[in-house]
Amino acid sequence: MPMNIVLITQYYRPEMGAPQSRLFEMLRGLKLLGAEVSVVTAMPNYPEGRIFEPYRGRFVRREERDGLDLIRYWLYASNSKRTFPRILSMLSFSFTVLFSWRFCAKKKPDFIIVESPPLTLALSAWILARLTGSQLITNVSDLWPLSALELGVISRGRLYGLLERLERFIYKRSDGILGQSQEIVDYIRERGFENTYLFRNGVDFERFREIPSRGEQNDRRKIVYAGLLGFAQGILNICRSIDFGSMGLEFHIYGAGTEKEQILKFIKENPGRGIVYNGVVSREDIPAMLKQHDGALIPLTKMIYGAVPSKIYEAMAAELPVLFSGEGEGARIIAEHQLGWVNHPGDIPQLRRNLEAFAKADLATIRATGRRLAETTFNRPNQVKNLYDYLEAIDKKP
Repeated sequence: MPMNIVLITQYYRPEMGAPQSRLFEMLRGLKLLGAEVSVVTAMPNYPEGRIFEPYRGRFVRREERDGLDLIRYWLYASNSKRTFPRILSMLSFSFTVLFSWRFCAKKKPDFIIVESPPLTLALSAWILARLTGSQLITNVSDLWPLSALELGVISRGRLYGLLERLERFIYKRSDGILGQSQEIVDYIRERGFENTYLFRNGVDFERFREIPSRGEQNDRRKIVYAGLLGFAQGILNICRSIDFGSMGLEFHIYGAGTEKEQILKFIKENPGRGIVYNGVVSREDIPAMLKQHDGALIPLTKMIYGAVPSKIYEAMAAELPVLFSGEGEGARIIAEHQLGWVNHPGDIPQLRRNLEAFAKADLATIRATGRRLAETTFNRPNQVKNLYDYLEAIDKKP
């Protein structure tokens, strides 16, 4: 009998974003290995905070996407910076997802894999696992409530303590806990939970293999950022603070988010600073788009413990040196493998110095190192195969 898996996640395609792409590629890889996979998710709404047009006015919608069976449920959609609407959005889907119990029961899953955060969704997944006799695998992409504390979403107090107890409750009742970074795995193990497994984001290098790189050009070196344009990334502040044109560089921006209109306004009012906005790029077009550039800018405004942006792995596969504004494991990966330049979050003077170094550097060695790591150490298909073996081992336990 093939392994049967149901993924429960608040975020999924056709939404744009790293979690959406990562989860899709995980499921696709598991299916290629022989597993039967299905998805329970919310009506798409990210990053706009408004349910997409074809899905509005529905409580539930079932569809097939990319060869997978999906069922979607309504949620209160919001991208507000205020805490209450964001919590309400999480809680609403954590409630409506419980209506999927018949769908899950018919699938008879060996495993329910839940994407966390939100922690409340993991609690719902535990209930569904109990109802269907499935084993629960919690995929921890961010350490909540710790990440929420670091981002200033919540403060220490009664709510934080409640979320910590919920976190321990979920870990204790999970048959397996996946962490996307070594920091996450170590954090969970230090709290007494040994049933952990390191499952990095990685990258599917085959999507990049046959696409030619831009190579050395005589014109300006091009730096790319592709992703969410929000406060946590700080792209607007970078545009305001750094004159790329004066360094002989071009900064190309792809994406959408709350800062988009302000970025467009700034570019229009400052046409000589070497900044170009190129719209939104689909997952399918990312490899070809990245390879039109010479370097990747990956900024964070705050340190988030355990977070390693998937953009780092994509930059490796595209043979792009990385300019990383961040700390922790992501910074260590870049420094250890000499993949580019690092500065602390929000340290604009050091980022400027790093850009000046990038403009003059010989990039050939960095390009070759990134390619090699994307083919081997951080190759996603290899990691999905190891995940499949890990799940099989759990399934065979008495």
